[in-house]
Amino acid sequence: MTAQPFREPGHSAGLLEIPKWRFLLRLLVRKELRVRYRGSALGLLWSYVKPAVQIVVFYLALGKFLRLEESIPNYVIYMFGGIVMINFFNEVFGNTTKSIVWNADLVKKIYLPRELFPVASVWVAFVHFVPQLLVLLVGALIAGWRPGPLNLLAGLGCVTIVGVLALGMGLLFGSMNVLFRDAENFVDLIVMVATWLSPVLYTWQKVHDEVPGWAWTIYQANPLTAAVELAHYAFWIPTSGVVPAGQDAAVLMPPHWVWWSALGLAVSSLVLLLGQLVFRRLEGRFAQEL
Repeated sequence: MTAQPFREPGHSAGLLEIPKWRFLLRLLVRKELRVRYRGSALGLLWSYVKPAVQIVVFYLALGKFLRLEESIPNYVIYMFGGIVMINFFNEVFGNTTKSIVWNADLVKKIYLPRELFPVASVWVAFVHFVPQLLVLLVGALIAGWRPGPLNLLAGLGCVTIVGVLALGMGLLFGSMNVLFRDAENFVDLIVMVATWLSPVLYTWQKVHDEVPGWAWTIYQANPLTAAVELAHYAFWIPTSGVVPAGQDAAVLMPPHWVWWSALGLAVSSLVLLLGQLVFRRLEGRFAQEL
């Protein structure tokens, strides 16, 4: 029998060790879903109700009252595609930040990879994301959505960017939240403005025409901007009905959007790496601080 090397107590191999604990991960996901909907009459139906109300409010306020639907064809699909991605980011980021504190009793009593808690929160958020995505798909199909391979690839890309970015930020802020509860307030601020820092309710042209070049570069380097634009390419552009004859749908996208999307994925991956490094650095103090 091969001897296993010694390892410092309270530390794991990080996210790489999660597959070995997948059974416990499933239990944590089920537990979190049960706790969230305990005593709720609607249960998982809230995953439909909340975004539906949000979309109606935004559509009436911006689409009708401010008449954005006159300048953005099929504004509902345009807006809904971005909101679904931002809601996914907000839930993953918010829940992963609080996941260690929420599971303080388990952290203090037994050893298991601490990354299990943030990853479980990602899966719970994904459970809530799927119903919203299904509603978006049905709405897009009704509006004439006939996707090609590039549209489907863009849809997969936007979900990947959002998931990787939100998990990385959740690991970073979640580890700091154990030491300083102020981290939750910073997360609330980021979540509050996330919708407005990406082209969810407006078009990228409005930003491009109003800000200086350096500000446009920063805006495009935001991974959420890339993810939302990919969502538009996946769901809205095939239904927009404004693509000039004989031209590619990409004419509606920002300049160099493919490179910005690749940069968004790269930045999200770096954030995930940074979050994992900080998390592993601080996880040895979790039980003591909690």
